[in-house]
Amino acid sequence: MTDVTTPETGSREARPTRASRPPAPTGSRPTTPGTPPRRRRSAESQRRLVALTMLAPALLGLAVFFAYPLVASIFYSFTRYNQLQEPEFVGLLNYRFLFTQDPQVVPAVVNTLWFVVVLVPVRIVCGLLVAGLLSRARTATGFWRTLFYLPALVPPVASVVAFVFLFNPGTGPVNQLLRVVGIEGPLWFNDPAWSKPSLVILGVWVMGDIMIIFLASLLDVPRDLYEAASLDGATGVQQVRHITLPTIAPVIGFAAVTGVIAALQYFTEAAVASGVASGKATIGGGTAAGLGYPGTSLLTYTELLYQHGFANFQFGYASAMAVVLFVITAIVLVLTMRRISVFRPEES
Repeated sequence: MTDVTTPETGSREARPTRASRPPAPTGSRPTTPGTPPRRRRSAESQRRLVALTMLAPALLGLAVFFAYPLVASIFYSFTRYNQLQEPEFVGLLNYRFLFTQDPQVVPAVVNTLWFVVVLVPVRIVCGLLVAGLLSRARTATGFWRTLFYLPALVPPVASVVAFVFLFNPGTGPVNQLLRVVGIEGPLWFNDPAWSKPSLVILGVWVMGDIMIIFLASLLDVPRDLYEAASLDGATGVQQVRHITLPTIAPVIGFAAVTGVIAALQYFTEAAVASGVASGKATIGGGTAAGLGYPGTSLLTYTELLYQHGFANFQFGYASAMAVVLFVITAIVLVLTMRRISVFRPEES
């Protein structure tokens, strides 16, 4: 408080100083000096508009190519629909037939899970081993990296046709080389016991996509960690176990998740191999007789889905199969990400 002499009375009266003024109401918003609130709100709206404009192509593609097909598939899964007549609502009839009456579902699911359990780990292990060897190469590194990556650029149909020719039991070069050393080669794609392992060999041959990712992660591991471990007497195996693998664990987790998703949708290689090995080089209605050849060893879930939808025109039943595949893929993805430590939040 300060004493001020008023001209009217000539006496002093107390006036509040700046420090003793009552505080501002607690509900008022603090404002930046020199910037009106309305202008600030306008700038925020402009930033949001710019962000939405930049995201518009991705959001539009997500809505057109994912959200709408998903909703349409769920709707058609409860109908009988062949694209020639109006959809007829049948309730859960498609799902009941899928789970209890279709005799081809069980072998298709078993073959698909076989590729998930076998093909994915083999590709990851082989890609990691090749990447480790290339990361230690001292001469012609560019040549060797290009050599191992080139098969990944070959179109899947062309690579499958070439492998069926190479592994032809009668005239293929592989069995002819085996006969030279006194080994009678198997029937490969014509033998139910060897058809899936033949596709695994093909998957290892085109592993350049994950190999190059592993190579980049291995080259990014700090060298001083290995030097410190060597000074402490750590062996090569111990360095790989305690330095290399923990450092590149996120990359391995990424390869595992994407590999599982691709294996659950395994279609092109199995369908083309079945058609070519059985003497039919067409996909769709032309493979009805050789579906999953030999026997049902190469019949995958997506191949059966394609057969029902685009060869038999049972779009309602194919939509039910697609919905089940989507749900199973989502469940497997969540379980896989929860099992892999790199996808779990770090403890504080």
